[in-house]
Amino acid sequence: MRGIVLAGGTGSRLWPATFAVSKQLVPVYDKPMVYYPLSVLLLSGIKDILIISTPLDTPAYQRLLADGGQWGISLSYAVQATPEGIADAFVIGSEFIGNHSCALTLGDNLFHGAGLTEILCKASTLKKGAQIFACRVDDPCRYGVVTLDKNGKAVDLEEKPVEPKSGYAVTGLYFYDNTVVGRARSLNPSERNELEITDLNRTYLDDDALRVEVLGQDVAWLDMGAPDSLMEAARYVEALVKNQGTRPGCPEEICWRMGHIDDQQLEKLADELQGTGYGRYLAGLPDRKTAATASSGPDAVRGNRPL
Repeated sequence: MRGIVLAGGTGSRLWPATFAVSKQLVPVYDKPMVYYPLSVLLLSGIKDILIISTPLDTPAYQRLLADGGQWGISLSYAVQATPEGIADAFVIGSEFIGNHSCALTLGDNLFHGAGLTEILCKASTLKKGAQIFACRVDDPCRYGVVTLDKNGKAVDLEEKPVEPKSGYAVTGLYFYDNTVVGRARSLNPSERNELEITDLNRTYLDDDALRVEVLGQDVAWLDMGAPDSLMEAARYVEALVKNQGTRPGCPEEICWRMGHIDDQQLEKLADELQGTGYGRYLAGLPDRKTAATASSGPDAVRGNRPL
């Protein structure tokens, strides 16, 4: 499976903070925002990832993330010249996707919680149809909304409805089979002149090929695209760092735990961040893993999956 991070747009909800910098490069506590959605794809077992951004901002992502070799993965880049909708990512990334299935995550979404890795890895085995994730929210009119029947099956989709039929918002994480490119190309632009992700998902719903996973209370989903939610996300990460000693959204740790890089490569990455809490955290990971294994056996480390 291939992965796409959509990190375009104008970041208008964060103006003036994003006048001169891409929204997804804004720091969220101790790392750039884009690290969090990128980490979700890595936790899904995806190693080939395309970053889509604006003509102005793409070079900044290339400076930040390079080609992914430092993490043992492959990163590519593509440009979305103008904001033409989330589903446009599949048109832009059609050559990258090739004959593969594909996962897309929005660059301003954070996911974290117990059991999340297992949920993501299961979704990444998708061969036919589509899987989206829903979360109950207090203000569903801000999002795409999915209505479920008593068996949890999707029966309707709406884009930012004035009077939502349900309280389940569709999150910014999507898994699709290889028909997604053709489906995206067949969409008609909306009144906003964009290819809407809700319209794309509706094509799968109409074909009875849309699966919805409702995220439970043990999984946090945060949209970081507005000032209040950005601060909420930073406080959430800060609490995990200070109270639990973990750092969600850490690509170096995920790639090390998954075996994409070894202890020596992790040490080199930590050395590049000397003098920071982030660097000290990376440097201490091997010792923490050894201590956990020694005290509780090899199974102890399995539950310490990062995000």
